[in-house]
Amino acid sequence: MKNLLRTWNGSSPPQVAPPRDDVAHRLAVFEDIERGHSGWFWATDAAGRLTYISPSACERFGLAVEALLGQPFTSLFEADPEHPDERSERPLQFLFGAHARLADVTVRLVPERCGPGARPAWWALSGLPKLDVAKPGSAKSESGGAFHGYRGSARDITLEYERRIEDSRLAEFDSLTGLANRHRIFRRFDQMLAAFKGTLRPATLMMLDLDRFKHVNDTLGHPAGDELLRQVGQRLTRVVGSAGEIGRLGGDEFQVVLADQEDRGKLGELAEKIIGVVSQPYKIDDNHVVIGVSIGMAIAPFDGTEREEIIRAADLALYAAKHGGRGQFRFYSSDLKDEKEERRLLEDALRDAIASVDGPVDSWDEPQLSMVYQPVVRTEDHAVVGFEALMRWDHPTRGPIPPTVFIPVAEDSGMILQLGAWALRQAARDATAWPHPLRIAVNVSAVQFAHPDFPGVVSDVLDATGLDPDRLELELTESVFMGDGDVTDGAFKALKLLGVRLALDDFGTGYSSLSYLRAAPFDKLKVDRSFVDSCTLSEQNSAKIIAAIIGLADALGMEATVEGVEAFDQRDVVCATGARLIQGFLYSPPLEQAAVLERMRTDALHIPPDGPKRHRPERRSVYRRIGVIHEDHRYEALLRNLSATGAGIEGLVGVPVGTSLVLDLGAGQLAVVTVSRSEDATIGVEFETPLVSDGAGGLVTRYRASSYALAAAARMASTSTPQFLEVEVRKRA
Repeated sequence: MKNLLRTWNGSSPPQVAPPRDDVAHRLAVFEDIERGHSGWFWATDAAGRLTYISPSACERFGLAVEALLGQPFTSLFEADPEHPDERSERPLQFLFGAHARLADVTVRLVPERCGPGARPAWWALSGLPKLDVAKPGSAKSESGGAFHGYRGSARDITLEYERRIEDSRLAEFDSLTGLANRHRIFRRFDQMLAAFKGTLRPATLMMLDLDRFKHVNDTLGHPAGDELLRQVGQRLTRVVGSAGEIGRLGGDEFQVVLADQEDRGKLGELAEKIIGVVSQPYKIDDNHVVIGVSIGMAIAPFDGTEREEIIRAADLALYAAKHGGRGQFRFYSSDLKDEKEERRLLEDALRDAIASVDGPVDSWDEPQLSMVYQPVVRTEDHAVVGFEALMRWDHPTRGPIPPTVFIPVAEDSGMILQLGAWALRQAARDATAWPHPLRIAVNVSAVQFAHPDFPGVVSDVLDATGLDPDRLELELTESVFMGDGDVTDGAFKALKLLGVRLALDDFGTGYSSLSYLRAAPFDKLKVDRSFVDSCTLSEQNSAKIIAAIIGLADALGMEATVEGVEAFDQRDVVCATGARLIQGFLYSPPLEQAAVLERMRTDALHIPPDGPKRHRPERRSVYRRIGVIHEDHRYEALLRNLSATGAGIEGLVGVPVGTSLVLDLGAGQLAVVTVSRSEDATIGVEFETPLVSDGAGGLVTRYRASSYALAAAARMASTSTPQFLEVEVRKRA
């Protein structure tokens, strides 16, 4: 103390007011704290009933003091059900029961306890149990002292807590769509894989990429693109629901993770539903926007066991889906490993193909592209009333490449403008050579239609070829409405001024909207072949839909053409719906120009239907080795053809009809079949469970067997005695 006094340089020590210990002063400090809202106080009795709470706290949240006193203290609070406090290892009820010390325990006021209009509120509770020397008959704490209740304080941490929750949400969720962000969805998938790895339970990853999103961003601006992404997120949430978790990786890329799901039939159905819902039109400000989505899927543990493996597999499947026609889904398979290189090679080859038909006249290159023409026939007398122009690409080494493969490549690379202009010129040039002035329909890509010079291209073609504009019919899909409405309307008006006809192709699929028919000057509706494929099935409504579309066309003064009629039973159903124009293989496949000219020269413009009596599911021709398992023996055979319900197999002799077999189709795909036909070394089999689509025209089993199960089965089959004769069958060219 003497040293302390010396520091004042000899001056008198400071006068310190004596401490006040009177009750009035303590009460004044207590009331100042309560009135200033810097903290509140509370107390309970030994039974945990509230005996005191600061009046200002009750006023803050619309609580009545009189109604709360005597209530169990813990009944006033709860942990936040959506965001439990991570710092509170044990709930308030447990701490109270143990007479433990409370230190900033975060709780939420029970909403029903708050007054009308009060916001959700969070408090940090602190308190000490009041203990003294134990007396007979009193409640005792674990330390032996009598427990008289709690004395504690509370402070409102609502703003702090909400800010912490928001910071946590921003770290876990995408700020634009509210979906999980890349960090969260990867962490969730890692947790899923780790939990399932020991039991080999499956988990599926879906990779989604929006088709034509860039066009929306470029034409309508980034705010419109952001709003579109928000609406896509909402639609995905409605479709997927609680079946999986959805994340946005950034840009227009999304992911869906699904636990305990490996049924490729159900996964394909979910993917198709997502594609259908996401492809419905969007209202962005005053614009109707149409996009699509492509989906790639990979399933653990069959396609990998680590996140990086599954992502790589799903990404390859997505790449294949996007460049196989878009608006598709695709499961991963091992043959997708070179898809990106294949895409580059295909793009280079298409550039050469266009040059072969659109280059100098004296080019030494043999033309690879050509146009063929499929007749459109009147049902009442089988008369040909027009033709649809279809593009073909015959590569010198790869052979025929379907339009579903090369048209998306042309659209993405910008070559569609040159390719589409050539197709228009060639079709118009061929049509002017016909001795009969029949109409010619030409398909127009949405990318081609959206180009501001498109009406000018059509006008130049008409001028150069001299084709009567009324003979030219441009077939458009609903995707032409995805862009700027004013630009689209302007293109329609310009084309109608030229006098050409407009047809709405694939009507009734995807995102059909009657508003298109009201807004656009179409002359024809084309009923999509998907309805014809199933029109003979009693459990489908396809025939009714065909009838409704034809009735709609009649009411609007339009023609209607039904595509894809291949059998007499389909024709009977379609004619019963009122169809007057039909197109399909039952009448004729697409014809080369020379064949069209020959028909017209000989007046063979009435084509009687000729084809199978009944339509059956498409059976694909395949030529690959498979395993055939009977009891405990495995045979090698050749798969000749395949449909969803059956297959043809060569290489086994003496297999009785009715025999049950298991086909090993590769990649873990085992299918139980029954022999329905047996002749020499050829058998026909029917699947116990139909195969499902892989999204790209192929067929796969719903489930796959693990590599461990396949290895065990192979060891068992190698030691058993065969009952059938296995013969060598060579693949036919």
